[in-house]
This record gives sequence, structure tokens and C-alpha cells, in this order.
Amino acid sequence: MNKFVCVMLVAAALLSASPAWSAHGDAKPDKMGILVSSFGTSMPEARPAIDNLVEAAKKAFPDAEVRLAFTSNIIRRKIARERNEVVPTPVQALAAMNDEGFTHVYVMPTHIIPGEEYDEMQNVVDAFASLKGKYGFKKIALGAPCLNGVEDCDKMAKLLMTRFEKQLKDKGTAIVLMGHGTPEHIAHAMYSQLQFSLDKVAYGRFFLGTVEAEPKVEDVIRALKRHKDIRKLVISPLMIVAGDHANNDLAGADDEESWLNVLKKAGYKDVTPYLVGLGQDENIAKSFVERIREMM
Repeated sequence: MNKFVCVMLVAAALLSASPAWSAHGDAKPDKMGILVSSFGTSMPEARPAIDNLVEAAKKAFPDAEVRLAFTSNIIRRKIARERNEVVPTPVQALAAMNDEGFTHVYVMPTHIIPGEEYDEMQNVVDAFASLKGKYGFKKIALGAPCLNGVEDCDKMAKLLMTRFEKQLKDKGTAIVLMGHGTPEHIAHAMYSQLQFSLDKVAYGRFFLGTVEAEPKVEDVIRALKRHKDIRKLVISPLMIVAGDHANNDLAGADDEESWLNVLKKAGYKDVTPYLVGLGQDENIAKSFVERIREMM
């Protein structure tokens, strides 16, 4: 989505927001808002991962109004149909916040890496930032994803060590992580960097693959086979939400191509799914809040 299209969408959204558009004055008192932007999930059991991050932001920034947006229209329509819950898109949410007089807005995505979807969010934020004067925000910023560089990968490696501390006490257990992946995007390199960071603190204990790109589960198996002492595996999503990919592509018992079954066929009979999204981890939530604070 190019910037011109984004600007046109912003203009359309602002014009349709509400009659309050005409009430904008030349000067607005400062009003701070935080928009948590997520791909979303239609699985009720996975939603706490997103809600936990929203609540963490509310507690950390009591003077700001925290709102939520989903980028997936399929998920938005599904939860509206099945649960009568209306979650706006980021464009809709920002247009409403503009119309309601917010002056300082901090958009915090739940992305793991700065891939294609993060680029799209940057386009949206840039489009709103291009609106000046009484029709624009005094400040709008986009927060960094979980893995935005070497330092972030080192921090994540330590967080994952803590997250799986109990499982790692067994020297014969390895943790297999499934990331989403973003083919043909330079940001996909963050997964390789994270693997390097994990190897620095726990060599031979963490093995990272992705759903959409390399390394695939077959690459993970080849890496596992180099460590003859590994007898047990814990498989878990490297994703904020343990949604469809986690429950089906990773741990689908009835899917012959799921990582669970492929790993078992490779000779690993003791494979335990840990289907808890990163968003439910309190240390990850603290990191999420820190990245919001960095924007301010």
C-alpha cells in the first residue's frame, strides 16, 4: 500500500468518522492515546495474549486511553458475526481518535519482526503524520517490533530462557519454536539472528523454524539430529498469539503435516506442545511496555 493510497484512505475515514469533525478548533488540549495494533485472533482461548498486552499498557500509562485495532479483515468480520464484537482497523481507529481530539498517539504493533505487515503499519502512520495543523495529530509514532536488531534478539533469548526455565532443567529436552516468517523480506533475517542469540546462551537447547519460509521443520530436524542427547521436545509458537498456526500447523494432532507429527515421524516420540502466546508472558508484556515508553 503506497503513501498516496494511505492518505486517501485516511481522508475518507476522517470524513466519515462523525459530525464532530466540524467541531475541531484551532487549538486542542493535549490528549494522549495508545493504539495496540494486532493481526487479531478469532479463537477465544488465544485472545488473552492480546488482552494482556492491552492491560499492561493501561496499567503503565494511566493518563492515556488505550485502544485496540485488528489488521485482519477476515478475523474482524468473523468475530463481529460470531461474537457481536466490533474491532476497528488501524485506519478506522486512528481516524476516530483524530476526530475525538487526541493530540499524541502512540501506535504499538504486536509484530515479532519488522516484516511486510509492519511496513504497512508504517505507511498508515506516515499517512496520518502527513496531516498538519488542526486536522492532524501533534505527534503520532509507531513502536518497534519485538525483534528489531541484535540487541533485541539478545534480550529475547534471555526472556525465552526464563520462559522455559522449568523445561530446560532436563538436559535431554530441547525447545522447538515456530515463527511465522516473511518470505522475500529482509526482516526475515531476524529469525537467524535470534537463533544465533539463543545459541550464545543455550547452545543446542533451542531450535527455531518458521511456517512461511526457511528454516522449515525439516531444517529444524536436521539441526536436532546433530545433538544425540536430545530425547524430548517442547514445541511452542514464537508468536504473540497461540492461534491458528499454533493449534494446527504446529500442534495439530490430526494433521499429518503438523510439526508435532513430522517430529514424531522423525523419531522424537516425546513431543509436548506448549501453546501459550508470548503475549501472555509477563516479561514479554514488560518489554512491550518499554517499547511504548521509548516512543514518548
